Amino acid sequence: MKQIKELKTRKADGEMDVEKNSKPEYWRSLDQLAETAEFESFMQREFPQHLEEVKANPVTRRKFLKLMGASIALAGATACTRQPSEKIIPYVLPPEEVVPGKPLYYASAYVHDGIANGILVESHMGRPTKIEGNPEHPASKGSTDVFAQASILTMYDPDRSQSVIRRGRISTYDAYIAELNEALSKQAEKNGSGLRILTGTVTSPTLYRQIKDLIAEYPKARWHQYDPITLDNSREGSRLAFGEILSCHYEVEKADIILSLDSDFLASGPGAVRYSKDFASRRDVNNIDNMNRLYSIESTPTLTGSQADHQKTKNAGEIQKFARMIATGLGIPLGGYTEIDEETNLWISALVDDLQSHRGASLIVAGDRQPPAVHALVHAMNEALGNIGNTILYTESVEAFPENQGESVNQLVNDMEDKAVDLLVIIGKNPVYSAPADLNFAEAMEKVGLRIHAGLHNDETGELSHWHIPLTHSLESWGDARSYDGTVTIVQPLIAPLYRGKSEYEIISGLSGNALKKGYDLVREHWQSVTELKNNSFETFWQTTVHNGFISDSGLPVKPVVVGNIGAMSGENMNPEVGLEIIFAADPTVWDGDYANNGWLQELPKPLTKLTWDNAAIVGPSTADVLGVKNNDVVELEYQNKKVKAPVWILPGQPDNSVTVHLGYGRRNAGQLGSHAGFDAYTIRPSSSPHFGRGLKVTPTGDTFKIYSTQDHHVMDLEGLGSMSRDRNLIRDTDVETYKENSNVIQEMWAEPNPESNLYPNDHEYDGPNAWGMVIDLNKCNGCNTCTIACQSENNISVVGKEEVGNGREMHWIRIDRYYRGDLDTPETFHQPVPCMQCENAPCELVCPVGATVHSKEGLNDMVYNRCVGTRYCSNNCPYKVRRFNFYLYADFETPSLQLGRNPDVTVRSRGVMEKCTYCVQRINVARIEAKKEDREIADGEILTACQQACPSEAITFGNTKDKDSRVSKAKDSPLNYGMLTDLLTKPRTTYLARIRNPNPVLEV
Repeated sequence: MKQIKELKTRKADGEMDVEKNSKPEYWRSLDQLAETAEFESFMQREFPQHLEEVKANPVTRRKFLKLMGASIALAGATACTRQPSEKIIPYVLPPEEVVPGKPLYYASAYVHDGIANGILVESHMGRPTKIEGNPEHPASKGSTDVFAQASILTMYDPDRSQSVIRRGRISTYDAYIAELNEALSKQAEKNGSGLRILTGTVTSPTLYRQIKDLIAEYPKARWHQYDPITLDNSREGSRLAFGEILSCHYEVEKADIILSLDSDFLASGPGAVRYSKDFASRRDVNNIDNMNRLYSIESTPTLTGSQADHQKTKNAGEIQKFARMIATGLGIPLGGYTEIDEETNLWISALVDDLQSHRGASLIVAGDRQPPAVHALVHAMNEALGNIGNTILYTESVEAFPENQGESVNQLVNDMEDKAVDLLVIIGKNPVYSAPADLNFAEAMEKVGLRIHAGLHNDETGELSHWHIPLTHSLESWGDARSYDGTVTIVQPLIAPLYRGKSEYEIISGLSGNALKKGYDLVREHWQSVTELKNNSFETFWQTTVHNGFISDSGLPVKPVVVGNIGAMSGENMNPEVGLEIIFAADPTVWDGDYANNGWLQELPKPLTKLTWDNAAIVGPSTADVLGVKNNDVVELEYQNKKVKAPVWILPGQPDNSVTVHLGYGRRNAGQLGSHAGFDAYTIRPSSSPHFGRGLKVTPTGDTFKIYSTQDHHVMDLEGLGSMSRDRNLIRDTDVETYKENSNVIQEMWAEPNPESNLYPNDHEYDGPNAWGMVIDLNKCNGCNTCTIACQSENNISVVGKEEVGNGREMHWIRIDRYYRGDLDTPETFHQPVPCMQCENAPCELVCPVGATVHSKEGLNDMVYNRCVGTRYCSNNCPYKVRRFNFYLYADFETPSLQLGRNPDVTVRSRGVMEKCTYCVQRINVARIEAKKEDREIADGEILTACQQACPSEAITFGNTKDKDSRVSKAKDSPLNYGMLTDLLTKPRTTYLARIRNPNPVLEV
């Protein structure tokens, strides 16, 4: 592999020593570290492609529509932009009459793999335009994740299913009900023995009751649940430890010491938004003595691992061995392995001592891909440490009907193969695409007499069904679901179904003979029967619940537990030394494929690889060297007699002899964006080892396939690669002890030299009460990308498509730079969000010939779009590379319905203008107007920028720097506060707090 060989040659010749962090200390990619010709060529061009390509490759309207896909709103649906006829309750009581231009906010829920997160939805004249976290909801606490932020775009997806389809032709819902009733009458004669229902994970109390009543009507019918990213290992680990399936959730803020065993609990899975916030609360630089410590052992790099104070990378099959060794050290009699090297023994010994010394205030978390034995062992270790009831709580399962989903879908396929299924109803899932490859779900499904599919898209499963019914989006329908802790959350619609779709509640109601019943009535009637409240009492309860978005104190009660048979937790050796290890993982942007047609998520750089629009076979540098492959080389992956071809991407930190593939790509019928993007990893994913396994064969094909990563885009390089060295101080970090000893002189230690001369005019003077600024805490940021999507949603930022990303022209106003430090195979990882710096001495302002970029009286670097003529001088003169030029007309001004999903408070930009972060000036103006109406100053914390409000870890602080008591002013007074490239005298108003590690002194060399 070219980059690896160059690095090894340079190390052998003494030109560099990566392990000693010589040059550069922080690096973004292997190409940069090796100083390849390709990287230097890329860096020598401000704009990688010449303007001549505009004439050579014009973007036609047809091509534009193909590229934009879900990022343009529903065509021809303006007549559908009405609110539901049922009464819905705003989160904040509106004025007596709706005021045009003034948004309303409604509490609702975003449901991901069955688990709800509380949200607030901004609505302009009946059009949902922006999603925020519900600050009162226990699962979100005001924050969101990338999937919740992007779900607004899914609702306006023009490729959503628009009609009832009967055997390939448009039909009606009445015709569907007629044929359904005929099939159900036959099932009634045999107690439903031929009826099967397949859904995703269900936590909804209303939906569970409906299905339960339906099964009572048809006693021999079966209900199956299946989500491709299943938690079966967690379920079975709970059963193994306690004899029943329980849910556990973590009190992360109470944990002093945390051990993550192949878990990405800070960025993925139920509770991740809340866990990220709670974890970050213990990384506060102002409370250094209360800082937690995170150990991580992982089989593929994760965002949780990037936050760890101590990290080890091991194959997934080896982690069980480590868990047993740790358990043995904690006094659990398992007879752990001892064939470990001296360094690892020291690491585990120090970890065990640390856990033991923090009994009741420690926490061990197992990742979903680890086998049930590891999960059971983790429960036992938490019990041995006295953590149960303190940092980990157990409740009844938040799932309405917990089951082993892998076994369930296997049973369904067997029944279909045996022709025991006459009527199959699939709601909201796509098993033809996502079921394990060896089950041959599509072939088995064709043996079913009547196949019905309800989904947002007429996808691969819909194509093979006799009937396809459009499903409503969560912002179009009523519902309920439980959060990670069991809190019942109400799903409240803000708009009538754009395509007259049906909710899952209405689909099940149709199976029960009540086809005309509405979701609102079904949910309301369920809670009226459960609460046993009547008339005005129930009406008060209902309005309060819908207004708040959740039922107060409805979290499941904590259940006392005792771990059972320890001996059953030993498990089997999961790491036979045969072939390479393959890991199947959910994609960080398109997840299991459900979001494949969402343009925001497709173009969002994946947090660690920075890939967009594609997935890849991810390998470590050493494995790539052994295989003789480099980035973009196509290899054939063969696993359990199934084959697929995939491009290679080399990721520092990926363990040796391991290949990670992300699911969710290779869709055949996902819409204009999602279809045929990437490769389909499901085609080699077996039911016997759906998470990882040994025996993978990798064969280079000699072909190449271009995949695009943004990791080298917008590099802040001024004087060659030296600008990325420690002299520039783009990333700063230290450890707790060093900070305590040197906090009074740490700014001096990191000070950058001031130039001898200053060509800038005198400093700006601010006569008014406000001068805005921002501080980003690198100690809290975990690189989750939520801020990027929130900014895109708030500011009407366009999607540009794969080819334009390859040209370095992605339009994101805030990017997250990912840096490495240290050895290629086990580097430290750093994340740094980079918006516009809002410089006091802004280099862009001096060179604009038309005064399009100007300094405001409150310190903002404003853009006047009507003046911009596209010289791009400002971008060329920006050392931070935060300005984005609209090369093409990415926005469609001809489609009236495009206005549906856009924020009306933000200008929609045309071709040929420069775009960048504005500190969400529209939000500043709203607060200024309200303060002026009330004859007061803007309060600290009254303005939340989009990135700040969405951030799960609260890493971003914004406010008035003239107010010395404001949070942002106090953050800027910290010894850890610094600005990037301040030696250029730009005086950025966006600054950073350096990252502080909290390592175990025993393990520090």
